Amino acid sequence: MREGWGDRPLDVPRHPVADLAAARRAKLAEAFPDDRLVLPAGTYKVRANDTDYRFRPDTAHTYFTGNQTSDAVLVVEDGESVLYARPRSERDTDEFFRDRQYGELWAGRRPSAQEISESLGIEVRHVKDLPSWDDDRKTRDVTKDEDLARVADELRLVKDDWEVGELQEACDITALGFEDSVREWDRVREFGERWIEGTFFRRARAMGNDIGYDSICAGGSHATTLHWIDNTGSIEPGRLVLLDMGVEGHNLYTADVTRTLPVDGTFTPLQRELYDLVQAAQQAGIDAVRPGVPFLAAHNAAMAVLAHGLEGMKLLPVTAEEALDPESKVYARWTLHGTSHMLGMDVHDCGRASADIYPKGELAEGMVLTVEPGLYFQEDDLLVPEELRGIGIRIEDDILVTADGNRNLSASLPRTSADVEEWMGRLR
Repeated sequence: MREGWGDRPLDVPRHPVADLAAARRAKLAEAFPDDRLVLPAGTYKVRANDTDYRFRPDTAHTYFTGNQTSDAVLVVEDGESVLYARPRSERDTDEFFRDRQYGELWAGRRPSAQEISESLGIEVRHVKDLPSWDDDRKTRDVTKDEDLARVADELRLVKDDWEVGELQEACDITALGFEDSVREWDRVREFGERWIEGTFFRRARAMGNDIGYDSICAGGSHATTLHWIDNTGSIEPGRLVLLDMGVEGHNLYTADVTRTLPVDGTFTPLQRELYDLVQAAQQAGIDAVRPGVPFLAAHNAAMAVLAHGLEGMKLLPVTAEEALDPESKVYARWTLHGTSHMLGMDVHDCGRASADIYPKGELAEGMVLTVEPGLYFQEDDLLVPEELRGIGIRIEDDILVTADGNRNLSASLPRTSADVEEWMGRLR
């Protein structure tokens, strides 16, 4: 088995992020000039017995290298960077035909160290040569060191033009996945939530890397469960279906989009009234997004609209203004969650940044965030009329902060009730 093999290099072009990643590493090193910085990619995780989940590298590792191979470690020290990686096996060992996890004949051909280095523009050494470091220098591991994790996330808050392009592509593919689902509406009606999940996943895998998170395909009252990912229910006439889905692109940037659709293709008068309220709240939130405003500006604008809407429906025990008081927030029984989170390589991006910067800080040009208000009336909520119970509506888009306001990266999907009905009628 070790003999008679030809040389077959991989064609690995220079990665478009190589120069950007080098600049990112320089900024990270500046924040910790006296320390050794370690950013592992991670390894495989067992799914069942001897089968693993598909590998997805640690976000910080890939952001600062572009590398997506498993078992690699970035080390930044004295302003220099080395990527310790696990390249493909040489033919003088048995690994290439015996190892079920890394062997080429089992798991596919990994790039060589030279190929990785040329693609990413970084020195590469074999991971078996990773030092143990028994010196006095402080070693910070991004998976364990809170300060390093914080700075790494804060450096990712503002996206450069290349990242914006990656997010736009993820949103565009996501829109196609939503369209696929509606085009197969007869099958959706027959097989239920599972059909939507599978249909969207097909598009994500065909044009991207994966889904960015488990799809939420919530028919009827399942929509009132915020993270309904079982997707085992039926799609019933006369009800709504809430679809929260996003494609992760080849460079791991993900979209995060939600639409709530009438199963019959047309909203009932009550459904339209509720949907239009949520859409008005979302538009108010989007309109509030611009540089220099608090991150929470979109949330506050959206909640003001919803609170007044709930007051108009005579559901609040106090006035809308009283409900909006931070000491009350009684409206939150039916809104449940915040309106926005940062978006990027993680669907809930930059979560380890300092709270003073996010979420308590201000928006800046280049940040990308979701705007996603919702109304949720639980099946067993005795404080609302019976006809509202079991209805959940959320509308979500991905918003880039621009120099003079914002741009909706997912705007190709319809949002108004009339546009949703026209869109469904055209595709079904």
